[in-house]
Amino acid sequence: MERLQKLIARAGICSRREAEKLISAGRVTVDGKIIRELGAKASTNQKIRVDGKLLHFDADKIYLMLNKPRGYVCTVHDERGRKTILDLIDTSERVYPVGRLDLNSEGLILLTNDGDLTNALIHPRFEVSKTYRAKVSGEVTEERLDRLRAGIELDDGLTAPAEVFWLDKDLVEVTIHEGRNRQVRRMFAAIGCDVKRLRRIKFAGLTLDGLKVGTFRTLTAEEVARLKGDLS
Repeated sequence: MERLQKLIARAGICSRREAEKLISAGRVTVDGKIIRELGAKASTNQKIRVDGKLLHFDADKIYLMLNKPRGYVCTVHDERGRKTILDLIDTSERVYPVGRLDLNSEGLILLTNDGDLTNALIHPRFEVSKTYRAKVSGEVTEERLDRLRAGIELDDGLTAPAEVFWLDKDLVEVTIHEGRNRQVRRMFAAIGCDVKRLRRIKFAGLTLDGLKVGTFRTLTAEEVARLKGDLS
């Protein structure tokens, strides 16, 4: 028996966090009974349904990397009718994004139906690194950037120290190990700079080398094995 949200994630429906929302909303049934309890457990031998759709646990695992353009949201469905990154993916399997890039951000994002790997990649305990190139306006100085390197106070608490490199007068490279909402943009706002363009160039050791904007590719077996090895 396993937690219901873990089984839903394993079936490739969504992440565990999103699965918890589905359960709380009464959209999940086990053997015909609606389950709202987040601590509920079930087994793969039971009939688990989400919105009436029976889950299967023998789906092949899919691991994709997308070079996200601006103007797309990182979600499976958007209530406001905006374009989603799923519009750029050509696969018959159901996959979902690992973490988020906001509407106006671009760059590397992973998509998969492997719920266990997704949970590990976004869990704070593993401190998965994310590297961004930020084009900013406002006065950029080493003194201001040192505040980011030391950790800076945001409205949701002090950030962990960031690795920061000043590449040009208005171009800065930042590596963080957290996943707060719009974190990089808020960090620069806290030192008086506005991010005009934000691109993620590296995630969990993976890079965008050779991948054009708006295109995707399947991760190699070696890349998947390394990801899982780093998070074990």
